[in-house]
Amino acid sequence: MIMSTASVSVPAPHDTDEGAVCRIDLPIEGMTCASCVRRVEKALRGVSGVREASVNFATGRASVLADASRANRGELVSAVEQAGYHVPASSSATTVNLTVEGMTCAACVRRIERALLAVPGVSGAKVNLVTRTATVTFDPAAASERALVAAIEGAGYSVPERAAPPDSAAAAPVGRAAAAEESLDGERRALFRDFAISLALSVPLLVLGMSHGRIPGADGAIGRLVQLALATAVIVGPGRRFFRLAWVALRHRAADMNTLVALGTGAAWVYSAIAVVAPQLFPHAEHGARPHVYFEAAGAIITFVLLGKLLETRARKRLTDAVRGLVALQPKTARRLRGDREEEIPAAALSPGDLVRVRPGERMPSDGEVVSGASAVDESMLTGESLPVDKSAGAAVFGGTMNQSGQLTVRITKTGADTALARIVEAVEQAQGSKAPVARLADTVSGIFVPVVLGIAALAFVAWVAVDPSAAGLAAAVERFVAVLVIACPCALGLATPAAVAVGTGRGAELGVLVKGGAALEAASRVDTVLVDKTGTLTAGRPQLAAVKAPGDVPEDALLRLVGSAELGSEHPVAKALVEGARARGLPLAAPEAFRADAGRGVVARVEGREVRIGTARYLAELGIDAAPLEELAEGLARHGNTPSFVAVDGRLAGLVAVADLPTPEAKEAVAALHRLGVRVAMVTGDRGATARAAARELGIDEVFAEVRPEDKARIVREERERGRIVAMVGDGINDAPALAGAHVGIAVASGTDIAVAAADVALLRGGIAALPTALGLARATLRTIRQNLFWAFVYNVVGIPIAAGALYPLTGWLLSPVLASAAMSLSSVSVLLSSLRLRRFGRAG
Repeated sequence: MIMSTASVSVPAPHDTDEGAVCRIDLPIEGMTCASCVRRVEKALRGVSGVREASVNFATGRASVLADASRANRGELVSAVEQAGYHVPASSSATTVNLTVEGMTCAACVRRIERALLAVPGVSGAKVNLVTRTATVTFDPAAASERALVAAIEGAGYSVPERAAPPDSAAAAPVGRAAAAEESLDGERRALFRDFAISLALSVPLLVLGMSHGRIPGADGAIGRLVQLALATAVIVGPGRRFFRLAWVALRHRAADMNTLVALGTGAAWVYSAIAVVAPQLFPHAEHGARPHVYFEAAGAIITFVLLGKLLETRARKRLTDAVRGLVALQPKTARRLRGDREEEIPAAALSPGDLVRVRPGERMPSDGEVVSGASAVDESMLTGESLPVDKSAGAAVFGGTMNQSGQLTVRITKTGADTALARIVEAVEQAQGSKAPVARLADTVSGIFVPVVLGIAALAFVAWVAVDPSAAGLAAAVERFVAVLVIACPCALGLATPAAVAVGTGRGAELGVLVKGGAALEAASRVDTVLVDKTGTLTAGRPQLAAVKAPGDVPEDALLRLVGSAELGSEHPVAKALVEGARARGLPLAAPEAFRADAGRGVVARVEGREVRIGTARYLAELGIDAAPLEELAEGLARHGNTPSFVAVDGRLAGLVAVADLPTPEAKEAVAALHRLGVRVAMVTGDRGATARAAARELGIDEVFAEVRPEDKARIVREERERGRIVAMVGDGINDAPALAGAHVGIAVASGTDIAVAAADVALLRGGIAALPTALGLARATLRTIRQNLFWAFVYNVVGIPIAAGALYPLTGWLLSPVLASAAMSLSSVSVLLSSLRLRRFGRAG
């Protein structure tokens, strides 16, 4: 998949007397004061290879002098963004998603990101351990997809050939999802095969190793040689993957989970093999004492780790159920029309302009426009509306929606990645691949985790040998060394955040809430103040007839019939509301014989020989008609959020009509739900104060900002932020774009076909404002899950490693065998995934 985004410009390197130096200029967004300048400069100077960094607040640019061989712009961009600012890019930049195989823990993620950022022309690289994808932004003039794949392979990982290039049909969601699922299924099959072989070899190994003399000959020379053969088969067969990946990490001067497993099992196997092949090297061997062997530990460790990885792949597949569910809505085939002939072709082969036939019970193959036929179409997957929508010639239809009652001929207008369904899937995929700021601590710890564990294991070995230098002490030291290596689990730390983000954003998509990433989720979880635009958000967005008052000789229905007839000649929204209101009461309307509109004042029309004037009190007063008898009534209606207009018939005051953009029932429920979450709600609107306050009273809103221009909404957001509040701005994404961008969280009330509101962090795809409490509740549940995952991942390692090292043995007598340690390590990462999958139940009854 390729999409346009931004990049940065980098002048060519130049030589100085100190060596090859390059100057890199970066545009910086988000700086507001001098302290921001210092923060950005500090972040840039912290990047390896940077000699000098200066930031100009006035121009919004940073100029960096760096060693050409050590620094790259990708690392600089990352440093700026981690400091809380943004680096926009040129329109020529391209983004590609690549499926990556072979990742096992957070260290793999960092290694691949570093390799990609080192490719000239790459301005950004984000790798997701859960979705197994690398999202890379690069300049096509300076880099190619082939270079990116080479960088990943050079780091020791692979990009499957079946992952189609970005300009192919498979760049559409169906192809991407199929490629990712095929890759995951292939990995699962390989893991199951290796696990089955390892289990078959390890069971007899455990029986022999744990028999303790109960099986005749098990501890004799032949029994030990059998154990050596079985353990060697496990190591060089199913266990080969861990040693290969550990070697790759070593070549890149890094260490990861594979390093720990390889060292642990390798140490157990080498020690035991020497004990079998050359027992004379051990103390007391001349007295017939046989040194202890740990072949069963080596085999069991590899078996348990493979089981954990197998369970991980199964759980990981469930993490992306939401994307697969959306993709599954799109049919695989379509009936294309060629003249009078109908042919069945793959839906991916459709092009804009093709005519297709869609029969009842079939889904639309792509976005299009109805050419002929009439039917009801179920669009609930986009709009959430349970009732089908009537479609006839000229109506728009969307891929994945269900045709229910009639046959339609549709002209295709959009295909592949341009369809509404594809844009939703793409947004969900990007969100699942993003990182939440709360993950920074885990990333930092993961970066030093393996070296620290290696140090603790070595220290435990030395300490146990120092306490007891005998053969038994040496055996115990090896056991502690192996136990520490295999109980340590960087996987749980690495999966804690991306797993919860993937499930949370996926569940949000199912509920009609599109969250644009982990950072948006985290910000939404902390929101304590919601600013809501009134028109179209809290209200239906169109005026409706609210009142008809006729205190004179003309009855109400007769008055409304005259008003509705007079307004037939107008296109004004208020006029349309009056016409619709009259028709809703079943009143027959007559076309006006004459009509004139005075902008901003009123209208005059002749209906069935009678002169009808509708407008303000001043408009009627100019014609000598006194509206004073109804002024008090009009003011009362205005106080309750109505817009009144006076009506005169044949030069005499006859009554008044009022329209209102009424709050929706869902809005009142949403405000009450937000209050239950402890969130303060304020209305921000351009309406008059009386109208806004009336709507606020009806909805139970805490505070009102009325008569606000669009540019002032952003100022109000800024003032609320300065008061220390975590602000979410909710609007329709049109006049509210500056305020949406300025809030901690911008939330757009969008339709399913217009989800890419650029300024918003969250889009409510269906249900309007009613989905807002769901969005904030889901964000809080996701962050709560992330914190729980991180807490237990930290606790597991902080408690498990000292026990495995034997630090508590003098006090409690507790020791942990390497076999049990490996089982605990395998289950820790699976437990993190299962914990995250609890979010799948969010919003379900019971």
